[in-house]
Amino acid sequence: MSRAKFIKTAVSLKDYPTIRSESGRLLPEVAVAGRSNVGKSSLLNHIFYTKHLVKTSSVPGKTQALNFFNMEDKLAFADLPGYGYAKVPASIKKQWGPMVKTYLEKRETLKLILLLLDIRRIPNDDDLLLVDWVASQEKAMILVLTKVDKVNAQERKKNTEKILSALGAGNIHYVYFSTTKNIGRKELLALIQEAIRDENDGHQ
Repeated sequence: MSRAKFIKTAVSLKDYPTIRSESGRLLPEVAVAGRSNVGKSSLLNHIFYTKHLVKTSSVPGKTQALNFFNMEDKLAFADLPGYGYAKVPASIKKQWGPMVKTYLEKRETLKLILLLLDIRRIPNDDDLLLVDWVASQEKAMILVLTKVDKVNAQERKKNTEKILSALGAGNIHYVYFSTTKNIGRKELLALIQEAIRDENDGHQ
């Protein structure tokens, strides 16, 4: 049974919610980022143990705002709009950069970014730009390689090496994930908890 709940949708800084536990503690926030159709909504539903809390769509580029959630009164999650889909109107593409950049720079409760990459795709310019932004803000990041059920073990290893090489990040934490085969949920939650603990220790 999920105890995750949707808080609100926001586009601009002034509309971001303050997400607290019932005891009044500000919840640390995890942002979920990646290209359109990489599986962000499916991943969140899987983490939350729900099927429909996070709206999924077969139309890439559907999410064009930030969606905020409270998970079990312990963590906040922000689902960032997907990027890099060719059929999204130019006006929306222009909004994406400033919207996400502002969020990464100004959201004080943001502790960790999950960057989702399809294991079958090499990171593109949009992915690399996001990695640069995250690095510039000195935020912790976990790489989530999605759709691993679509490749065999040999391809998984080879593609992982190519992706890490393209990112220029040999020491990055990463986890394999598949919602259809139930791969990676436990491992990802453990990494999230560890990263947030490290962030908190580093800022004391």
